[in-house]
Amino acid sequence: MAAGDVRAARDGMAAVTVGQLRITAAAWAATLAAAAAMLPVVEGAGWLVQAAVLLAIQSGAGAAARWQGLRGPLVLSAQVLVSALLITVVTVPEHATAGVLPGPGALDALGLLLSTGAEDVARYVAPAPLTPGIQLMLVGGVLLIGLLTDLLAVTLHSAASAGLPLLALYSVAAGVGQDGPTWPYFLCAAAGFLLLLLVEGRDRLARWGAHLSRPGGAERSVPALPRSPSGRRIGALTLGIAVLAPALLPSLDGGLLDLSGSGGGRAAGSADALASVNPVVALQDQLNRPRDRTVLTYRSDTDRPQELYLRLVALDAFDGEEWRSSRWWSDTAPAAPWPVPGLAPGVATSTVITSVQAGDTYAQPSVPVPYPAVGVFAAGDWAFDQGSQTLVSGDRDLTVQGLGYQVEHLLVEPTAQQLAMAPPPADEELRRHFTEVPGALPAEVGQLAREVTAGAVNDHERAVALQNWFTRDGGFRYDTDVRAGTGSEAIVSFLQQREGFCIHFAFAMAAMARTLDIPAQVAVGFTPGRQTGAGTYQVGIHNAHAWPELYFEGVGWVRFEPTPGQGSTPAHTRPDSASPDRDSPSRPDRPEQQPDPQDPRASEENEERCDPALEPGACPAGPELDLGTGSGSAGAAPLPVVWVAGGALLLVLLAAAPPLWRAGARSRRLRPSAGPEAAWQELRDTAWDLGLPPHRTDTPRQTARRLSDTCRLTGPAREAVHELALAVEEDRYAPAGLRKAPRPAADAVRTACAGLRAAAGRRQRLRAALLPHSAVRVIRAGAAQRMRAARAAGRAGRLLPGRRQRGT
Repeated sequence: MAAGDVRAARDGMAAVTVGQLRITAAAWAATLAAAAAMLPVVEGAGWLVQAAVLLAIQSGAGAAARWQGLRGPLVLSAQVLVSALLITVVTVPEHATAGVLPGPGALDALGLLLSTGAEDVARYVAPAPLTPGIQLMLVGGVLLIGLLTDLLAVTLHSAASAGLPLLALYSVAAGVGQDGPTWPYFLCAAAGFLLLLLVEGRDRLARWGAHLSRPGGAERSVPALPRSPSGRRIGALTLGIAVLAPALLPSLDGGLLDLSGSGGGRAAGSADALASVNPVVALQDQLNRPRDRTVLTYRSDTDRPQELYLRLVALDAFDGEEWRSSRWWSDTAPAAPWPVPGLAPGVATSTVITSVQAGDTYAQPSVPVPYPAVGVFAAGDWAFDQGSQTLVSGDRDLTVQGLGYQVEHLLVEPTAQQLAMAPPPADEELRRHFTEVPGALPAEVGQLAREVTAGAVNDHERAVALQNWFTRDGGFRYDTDVRAGTGSEAIVSFLQQREGFCIHFAFAMAAMARTLDIPAQVAVGFTPGRQTGAGTYQVGIHNAHAWPELYFEGVGWVRFEPTPGQGSTPAHTRPDSASPDRDSPSRPDRPEQQPDPQDPRASEENEERCDPALEPGACPAGPELDLGTGSGSAGAAPLPVVWVAGGALLLVLLAAAPPLWRAGARSRRLRPSAGPEAAWQELRDTAWDLGLPPHRTDTPRQTARRLSDTCRLTGPAREAVHELALAVEEDRYAPAGLRKAPRPAADAVRTACAGLRAAAGRRQRLRAALLPHSAVRVIRAGAAQRMRAARAAGRAGRLLPGRRQRGT
């Protein structure tokens, strides 16, 4: 082959490779643009950052395989292998072989995580919390769609077909039933697909050309200029029509593309647009409305907004056909403060002031108030509902439409112990009325209630067992499409089918509690809504809710939450642990054990505990580091050249570096060969990530006590923490011949860390996963490395001949 032919073939191959790189980059961008439509479905956007990084690595693996001349099946196999390794490393590294390879243990863990994610999807409504299972499904789904898009657009040269998986990804997000305008996400996804088409079309046109004959009969190809400006204009025009057409055609209101984000096509002020919450019949219709509608806005000075359930009415009577209110109404409200039924002085309470503004389209004959209200100040001739502890219109023609009012109410915070020790109701008439069950209620309801609460020793434990059975152990599923019902047959059907919405859960738990002689009723109203500013909140019609309330002597009516994924779980029903931020860490006055300063182990420990990021000035002064870019300092390493996203991808990688480093460190420390020191370091870093920083002067035993007491650890978790503390003390100070053979430290640290995470709140766990505090160790390690390099450079400079001559 002539040299010219070889050069031409090489140039042609390079052109094709560069074109494939462009299409690969466009496929990556299009997949991320479609994945952005999932942002309103879950809380937080950290999963999208992680998906962008993993998707870039997956696309890079495909590009590298093609660069080496591999064909389609081998390229796909390489990408699948890389994707499997990535998913394993970022999700279940502790179960992987060598922390990377997806062995049987990792596959089992991934299967369990996917199963948990499916349960979370069924349990929560959008926006759902970003649980580990949901995050795995999101990131794994984006990687799968990205793999299909790359296969169709790059390997099979069919960018138009790649729109199908992208459409599937967007349709899943749009079909969840998001509130608010969805057109920005449609625009983003469509622009990504349009970019993919333009890049692929440009590459295809660049490889076309007019075949011209040479004098000798040979043909040569003259590349044709791509017509990208025309393609961009056509694409922009088409996209604009797709966005504006639904707004111009009323018949297309709703569906996948909603430009308005407001409810319905009726005028907001028209009579038929007025909304109200019927205690039973209309609640399902309110929840199933395609779009939410704001009905209330309020401002409150409480520090526990999750407890601001707004009660409309309490349904206290159950006749076997329906739950209803007994209407204990009086013409005028008593003077404030109103008495709170059943509340004794020994229970912790605080007074809260909440100002509420009802919407102009919200016509409700009862005033929504947080329970227990001790005073409602509203204009109008309202009656007083003693059973619901609120104002009602009675026989008057009054609604809260456009009404502004103020509520003074109590935040009642009973302890689980107070509820467990509550005596039977002193008022026998109250006990009889609120434990009455109709004769038509099938006996299996009471039998099932006794089976679920077997082993409970008091009424509070029985109530918590019922709540946990509905939300966690009973296999129930939240579904607003189930036919509503209020009677005994509806309760039995719900307990058999195990799917329904808040009405079913509340009615069933209240009825089962009554069969256990626990006074119960059902409250209907709203969950707290969403926060819109400092102390301000917005309640929509989709926040309509029903929940059971059980009566405990000395405390009064206590809320429970049996509906999975709705509202907030009451604090008194959670396990005997608290979030780390509820109690400040305590430090003993005198340490139990002070290590010998001459002991080299103690020196290393003190050096490790010295953390300038946590305790400025506590560390010994050292040589100052020149962190700038001036002369005399070591220059910073050049930024890595990212072939697809440049600086934007670098920022993504930097954002993903802390959780990735943390996952790698955890995997190394939990290896079977790792000793107690590594396990102890993992425990301290886990606590640090969750908001409990290490104390420089604490011994392991003091640290264990602080973690156990602050997080209120019990059972195996508490034992594991103290076992690790003793193991690390023994490893540091005991002679080799006197050391015992403890169980593998990895088992103990997993148990202890699981207890710490269970005691933390959802926000602390998410913060620990995305931005772990302990990642500051990498910064300190880098600073120490630079300091050592500067010292070495200084010593080398003093030994240079020129330096010695100048010195003399």
